[in-house]
Amino acid sequence: MVDIKPTAPTVALPPLGTGPHRRRLGVLALVATFGGLLFGYDTGVINGALNPMKAELGLTNFTEGVVTSSLLFGAAIGAMLGGRIADGWGRRKTIILLAVTFFVGTLICVFAPTFEVIVIGRVLLGLAVGGASTVVPVFLAELAPYEIRGSLSGRNELMIVIGQLAAFVVNAIIGNIWGEGNGVWRVMLAVCALPAIALFVGMLRVPESPRWLASKNRYDEALSVLEQVRTTDRARAELDDIKRSNDIEAKVERVSGWQTLRGNKWLIRIVLIGAGLGVAQQLTGINSIMYYGQTVLIESGFQASAALIANIAPGVIAVVGGVIALYNMEKINRRTTLILGFTLTTTCHFLIGIASVALPEGNPARPWVILFLVVAFVGSMQTFLNIAVWVVLSEIFPTQIRALGMGISVFCLWIANAFLGLYFPTIVAATGITGTFFGFGVVGLLALLFIWKFVPESRGRTLEEVEEGVTTGNIFTVPVKASRR
Repeated sequence: MVDIKPTAPTVALPPLGTGPHRRRLGVLALVATFGGLLFGYDTGVINGALNPMKAELGLTNFTEGVVTSSLLFGAAIGAMLGGRIADGWGRRKTIILLAVTFFVGTLICVFAPTFEVIVIGRVLLGLAVGGASTVVPVFLAELAPYEIRGSLSGRNELMIVIGQLAAFVVNAIIGNIWGEGNGVWRVMLAVCALPAIALFVGMLRVPESPRWLASKNRYDEALSVLEQVRTTDRARAELDDIKRSNDIEAKVERVSGWQTLRGNKWLIRIVLIGAGLGVAQQLTGINSIMYYGQTVLIESGFQASAALIANIAPGVIAVVGGVIALYNMEKINRRTTLILGFTLTTTCHFLIGIASVALPEGNPARPWVILFLVVAFVGSMQTFLNIAVWVVLSEIFPTQIRALGMGISVFCLWIANAFLGLYFPTIVAATGITGTFFGFGVVGLLALLFIWKFVPESRGRTLEEVEEGVTTGNIFTVPVKASRR
């Protein structure tokens, strides 16, 4: 059993304080999280665009799944590549590259004349989405002070659900004004170009991660960045803390991230935990709802146009849940949040399955009950699970393998997501929503056991403390100490 509470500090840091540096930190975080907004819009827009696209391009259930999942398989590759590029090239430059990739992928999708071309565009968008899902949380975690690291890193997930909500609203407006005629889905997809441009322009003025700079022995530049988002005393103290960590690391033979990983059983363990956590998150089926929400609601009894509007409700509750999650992120331990999240989502899965059996097709209450339970599921997911998972993944890996470990974990997350996206229409067609959600419920029970048994606590520790705990194994075994908070 791992320890479940934060450990005490090794070195006291000056208080974070208030002032222009806090506002500057907020602005930098906002710009970086436009990557999350693009992530959300690109994954959510297919929800409403799929039916008119299916009609125009003549898609089958399987090719429908291919269009959806092509982005997700691309994201799996992007997660791995993004991590490696970010380690070598820098977090900032990598995010700028991702912004360009988002824009190009959007243009290909908008003007795609055939099924094959739109798949190419979706794969390119997937590379950008996967890269953003790896690099942006790492950038935010490395920029943030430990006191607000959870809430700051979690803003990216909030921007993701805002992007998904924006996609649902845009889809509903365009779909109900222009109907499902030829080309309407192209307009839905085109909107994504706007935040891509905003991300590119904004990141040109954002500094590099101070911890990445320090890892390259560029300490003067790292201090300059820290002084933009900290008081002078706090910036110098944090840099000294980072230097101590780097000095300890330097005493060990410098090898690549892969070699470091292979040479330490505790690092292998934390990467396996990260990968398991990512897969568990996706096997809740949250993104199946985000991609195929309209399909699920039609299956439950809504008309197509009504389902498009009703689909906004899960998007709204996702944003509300995200705001609550950020508020609670520094108040509730990560493990507690994860366990509560999986408990609630698993309960919702079983209730949806029971409702679909108890309320037969044609029952006027059926679509509304299932809509309520879907909204409850999404709310539980966003309040207690989604943000917490991404925050934990951004925290638990040591600097030398942070982007690599994040990349492996997010690769596994996206592969699970991709297979769900590929086969979800076929599964629903074969088993209905009853069998589908009972299956999600069983997986949720297994995820709960995994979280309780293996996931360590990272709240209240600096990244340097987490690094020491992971590399030595102490984070899994040390006695509980008083929090530094």
